[in-house]
Amino acid sequence: MTGNTHVVVIGGGYAGVMAANRLTLRDDVTVTLINPRPDFVHRVRLHQLVGGSDDAVVAYQDVMAEGVRLVVDTVTRIGAAERSVTLAADGTLDYDYLIYAVGSGSAELSVPGAAEFAYPIATLEAAQRLRRVIDAAPATAPVTVVGAGPTGIETAAELAEAGRTVTLVCGGVLGPYLHTRGRRSVAKRLAKLGVTVIDGSDTKVTSVTRDAVRLTDGRELPSKVTVWTAGFGVPDLAARSGLSTDAVGRLLTDETLTSVDDARIVAAGDSAAPSGLPLRMSCLNAMPLGARAADTVLSRLAGEQPENLHQSFYAQCLSLGRSAGIYQFANRSDIAVWLHIDDGLGARVKELICKGIPKHLGEEAHKPGSSSLHRVPGGVTKRRQLLRANRTEAPAAAERAA
Repeated sequence: MTGNTHVVVIGGGYAGVMAANRLTLRDDVTVTLINPRPDFVHRVRLHQLVGGSDDAVVAYQDVMAEGVRLVVDTVTRIGAAERSVTLAADGTLDYDYLIYAVGSGSAELSVPGAAEFAYPIATLEAAQRLRRVIDAAPATAPVTVVGAGPTGIETAAELAEAGRTVTLVCGGVLGPYLHTRGRRSVAKRLAKLGVTVIDGSDTKVTSVTRDAVRLTDGRELPSKVTVWTAGFGVPDLAARSGLSTDAVGRLLTDETLTSVDDARIVAAGDSAAPSGLPLRMSCLNAMPLGARAADTVLSRLAGEQPENLHQSFYAQCLSLGRSAGIYQFANRSDIAVWLHIDDGLGARVKELICKGIPKHLGEEAHKPGSSSLHRVPGGVTKRRQLLRANRTEAPAAAERAA
């Protein structure tokens, strides 16, 4: 390709910023990043925003390369045939390549009453709204957190440490990702903070009212503030634009993160489904996927075959208030193992990671191509096994359906 190449990145989160920064490696590439907000949202701190210890916002000038043009707007449609995107407020933008990094948010609140009376936390605006509600509630008001994944656990701990009366409704197991030993450590810390943990197969929420949460076992829990952290969803932009997606709505790609429909569209982060086998939604995966997506575009511009996905180094890190946390190690198949770091050291590790994320993005902004997390050895063999199994299962499923 000759002349200047315009790459549009949709989404200014961990994956989008990493991809945009890396693309500035070439002087003949112009990068435009489109994001609905003028600031970078540090999502791993949203529970701190709710608890009042952080605002979860970082200036883009601190994490993004000077050469990246920021457009504060929302993409309403991708025109793959025309190679253009339609903006909500300002016409259209043409592109040569597009990186789809729209991220994730709260899952649709389908439980009766949840949309009216529960408060999600997966976006900046939702967390800010919840913070105002918490501040306005009496100090003794019962707070119920629904969902015991990372966000639910962290939010429950944060609010309990601030003196709130908190019940955590798991809807199943506390911390499903955690190893049994790690789960015991988290349960011990939550108990110390005074959090009531309700777990088990019969603890799913069946309805939410203004003052209560009802469970499948018939119990009704008093709740003046109900926080909803159960499940994530992705924007439907790809589907609305006629692109192939998985059942959740993530853009379907091959192993180079290239859309199965269009070689000029590459996906990264929570909204990508490579070979229909997406990685766990997390910041840990988003940044390496952003680097991989940028490398795919750069390889094509250089006339080279892009590399396949092969990232590893898995773990999960949770804060349990400001003075404790847990770093749960995992194997290269992203399955938790017995080893973990907890208590005060766990809190320090988590804080180092939270501080290190903007720093890592900033380093890529100042020295494009420096990030190498997406090239950490390992994980290739297991992923190849999964791909083979997936290819075998797909024809069998089709045959059963027929």
